[in-house]
This record gives sequence, structure tokens and C-alpha cells, in this order.
Amino acid sequence: MNILMIEDEPKVAAFIKKGLEEQLNTVTVAYDGNMGCKMALENDYELIILDVILPYLNGMEVCKQIRQLKKEVPILMLSALNTVSDKVQGLENGADDYLTKPFHFAELLARIKALGRRRDQVLPGTIFRIHNLEMDCYKKTVTRNGKNIILSAKEFTLLEVLMANKERVLSRVYIAEAVWGISFNRGTNLIDVYINYLRAKIDKGFDQQLIHTVIGMGYVIKDN
Repeated sequence: MNILMIEDEPKVAAFIKKGLEEQLNTVTVAYDGNMGCKMALENDYELIILDVILPYLNGMEVCKQIRQLKKEVPILMLSALNTVSDKVQGLENGADDYLTKPFHFAELLARIKALGRRRDQVLPGTIFRIHNLEMDCYKKTVTRNGKNIILSAKEFTLLEVLMANKERVLSRVYIAEAVWGISFNRGTNLIDVYINYLRAKIDKGFDQQLIHTVIGMGYVIKDN
């Protein structure tokens, strides 16, 4: 993979770069937020590894700016900020995954591979259709019966995962790892909340419901 790493600690950057290049990746390093944001917007990368606490422009703002113009590139946040609110903020700002420092390199590799699988599952030009619902993964648009539906970044990714696996029941664990890149905590109702967000935008006002709950198993999108 061609990877951009935005990390201001030289020792950390060197450690990660060496390990990733041993796995046959190409890694370019930017040491501050301004330079990292500029490089991300001017070049094409298959993955961005992004620290949060950065000189000049913090990682949250960098992530938001990247997402405004490049919605498809996977972003993995690395940070010493480890509270739930920090992680939620990172994910809501457009990160695909959030890994706290210190971390084991094996876990970082596993997260990167998971993001790569998710990227390969949905090609940028893919158009999904089910009944009168259409998703254009290149234009990042969703319509139902010709009406445009506005989704947040995470709502879009959740719907994308459902539609890529239409008629297949997906467990909460699968959805958590595919959409948020995190191990599922059974004590949270995050997935149910986002499913309800989607239902309010996708199914509300239509006679035929597309998003279904399979009790004890998970969720599925289907037209019957």
C-alpha cells in the first residue's frame, strides 16, 4: 500500500515506517498538520495514518479537511488521547479507525489490513441498487425513489456495508469492525443508534421497509 503517515514524533514515525516498509508498503511521512493536509489533498494514497496532537493544525481538523475532498481514502487515527469522547470525536470527524498509543505493532498491522479489506470490498465506481434505493460510491450519493438522501460519513459507510452484503444478515460484531474498525463492546448500543438513524432517513415515509432486524442475529437490507 502507498501510505501517508502524519506524525510529529520522529522516533514513533521511524518505528512505524520501518515496520510497514518491511511489509512491502511505501510510507511517506509528514511531521506537522499543515504539511500532512497539503500532501493528502495533492496526492493519492491508499491509507492515511494520522496523529491527533500535531503542530500548526491538529489531527481532527486535518481529518475534516481531507474528508471534504477525499471521502474514500481510509484514515487511521493514532493518538495518546484515549477517552471514549476522544475516540468518538475522531470517528465523527471522519476517521475510519482509532488506535491509542502505546500500541502493539501487530495490532496496527491488523487494523491496516482490515481497512484494506473494506476498501477492496467496495470499488470507488460501484453503484448499489435495491428496490428504489440507489447508492453511488463514486459520487457519494444516495437516493430513494429519485429523492436525494443526505447521510453523515458514518451513516454512509454503514449503508455501504449493508448494501455490499444485501440479503445477508450481518452481526453487530461484523458491523462494528467493518464500519468503526473497533472490537465490539456488548455494553454499547452504538450500532442500534446508527441503524435507527438510517431507518429514519431511508425507510421513513415509504411503504416498503428495506432495513430489517433479525432478532438475536443482527441486521439485513433486503426488499422483501
